[in-house]
Amino acid sequence: MKTIYADYQASTPIDPRVLEAMTDYWRNGHGNPHSIDHIVGWRAAQDVEKASEIVARVIGADADEIVFTSGATEANNLALTGLARRASPDRNRILVSAIEHKCVLETARMLSEREGYIVGFIPVDHEGFVILDALEDMLDETVLLASVMAVNNEIGTIQDIATVAASLAPYGTLLHCDATQAPCAMDTGELTKHADLISLSAHKFYGPQGIGALYVRRDLQSTLEPLMFGGGQQNGLRAGTIPVPLCVGMAAAANIAMSPEQVIERRRVACLRNRFVSFLEDSGTCLEINGHWGNRRHPGNANIRFTGQNAADILAAVQPRIAASVGAACASGITESSHVLRAIGLSTAAADASIRFSFGRFSTDEEAEESARFVTDALFHLNAS
Repeated sequence: MKTIYADYQASTPIDPRVLEAMTDYWRNGHGNPHSIDHIVGWRAAQDVEKASEIVARVIGADADEIVFTSGATEANNLALTGLARRASPDRNRILVSAIEHKCVLETARMLSEREGYIVGFIPVDHEGFVILDALEDMLDETVLLASVMAVNNEIGTIQDIATVAASLAPYGTLLHCDATQAPCAMDTGELTKHADLISLSAHKFYGPQGIGALYVRRDLQSTLEPLMFGGGQQNGLRAGTIPVPLCVGMAAAANIAMSPEQVIERRRVACLRNRFVSFLEDSGTCLEINGHWGNRRHPGNANIRFTGQNAADILAAVQPRIAASVGAACASGITESSHVLRAIGLSTAAADASIRFSFGRFSTDEEAEESARFVTDALFHLNAS
């Protein structure tokens, strides 16, 4: 039985072009890029350098400012923890938006409990946008870092990172930006003009799982303490052998993400997403959209609240027809309501009635219509039982 994949914000399918670029490396790319005494190692190192250059271009960086990691979770941990452990004692505060990814929130909590940092949570409005007046009230010269994600992983809100950065600048506060969801949602080519550290994950933009990157502004690199120690690879910021095939795959995905066709793709996906929502509304389904509904939203995201229902029951009823989520995949196994939905003002009951549907590159109009029909059928049977 065919399953319609509507969970692109959890993980995107790998693009066939990316897989093709990686195939030869899986077969023949056994060289260690840190082996400096022979040509096999030199070639592997050249391939990693080329991949660094391509990934860097996605956000407007240089190759030597890219640190490859196992994914965005590691990148986020390295950004916050690495910076905090070498900071001046006078900079003893960290700010994070209330709707950050769990790994950012948990890292901030750890720094509070173990390193003595004072952590503040930047509030957001009912659409998920950072409340700038509140942020400015929280700022002073004791704030080391603010972490604000570019595109929210649950409700798709696209932040005005340039304006956030402008608020931080007078206080010398650094900006970390989790841009994991950004390459599929917006133009990221000038992100380094505003953020000092940026996290990316390949499997969020049609690359392989298990590879990500942290951009670290060149002059900040000596101020980060690594999380792992060993041979001093990647400018001493991340020890361990760099996985060449995964780096090549991330670079191939990055190349596609930068192509002009992606502007058209984002429009197509947004239209498909809107079509899905319209079908639900036309069927008489009682629903509300969580977050902003306009141009400053991830084009594939539809976080929908089914009033008076339980989201887990709906998803169970549509199995195995539709793959969607009640929240972020990072919170799998956690029974509490979404912290993102609570932060934008939803009650526990309203949050528990919400499902994130996310569409992408390989989604079709037919799948949008079928998904809506499966959901409405499930609601009919749930209401009848």
